[in-house]
Amino acid sequence: MSSPVGSPHDVPHELPHGVLHDAAFGARPDLEVSAVPPDPRERWLAAVVLGAQGWYARAATLLDELMLGADPVLAALAAATFASHRRQLGGHADARRLDAAGLGRLAGVTVGRTGEHDPAFAGLVALARSDLLVGLAADAVGLGRLAEARRLVAAADASVPAAGWRAGVRAGWVRAEIELAAGRAADAVRHAEPAAEEALAGPSSRHQVKSSLVLGAALAASGHGARAARLVSPALDQAADLGLVTLEWPAAMIMAELAPTRADQFCRCAAVALHSVLRRADPVGRQLAERSVWVPRFAGPTG
Repeated sequence: MSSPVGSPHDVPHELPHGVLHDAAFGARPDLEVSAVPPDPRERWLAAVVLGAQGWYARAATLLDELMLGADPVLAALAAATFASHRRQLGGHADARRLDAAGLGRLAGVTVGRTGEHDPAFAGLVALARSDLLVGLAADAVGLGRLAEARRLVAAADASVPAAGWRAGVRAGWVRAEIELAAGRAADAVRHAEPAAEEALAGPSSRHQVKSSLVLGAALAASGHGARAARLVSPALDQAADLGLVTLEWPAAMIMAELAPTRADQFCRCAAVALHSVLRRADPVGRQLAERSVWVPRFAGPTG
């Protein structure tokens, strides 16, 4: 699939240091990736950005290569990212296999003395391990295995301090999702609120938007619809402004529930965003979405 062109945010072939990191985990998630970076870690960051924007097929091409690479930590991060993209299309079983494969790549990685002298490496290993364990917990939620999900997210706790803010935020999301699936909305709020606060204090616009959606869903389920709408409505606008179609369609679906008099409008918004995502997905991703109970069915791109 061809990439969009003509944006003032095009990424040149030679990227200034930190630009893709800021796009993946900072304030510029709308940055357009118009070239494949030569550095493997930059390619992983590019895949993170592309996936958030719904360019799943382009991201898959990069991630497939990285998962087969010689660097086990980068391969593990790529597997966790690819698994996240599959989950977003409702493919929890496929995501589970990817997350498990990523943990397998980490099996031979030890930090020890290396980590003592290279905290950046130790942090990267912790981040990969946390991403994979939290991902496996999210896979388990989607497959209805809540006890397993609880064990996995608890196992990720040991990696969170070294992994940094993003690991804690993601663990909070999944803990909230576990409680929502268990029918304990108040407990879901208890986990979603600190995750949202941590995301708000962090650098990532994308994580702030998703945290608002997770907390909004928990609040709505616990009977606090007005507060939920005050969170989700601006999050929907922000997702649209930043080109985060992967968050735009679930945000619109939540708003359809929170504002029933405007449900048709929000469902049309969700349909357009989801149609865009599916057009940008690879064939396997589209098949997963078509079969998944987690992805809504619309008559067409406008509902």
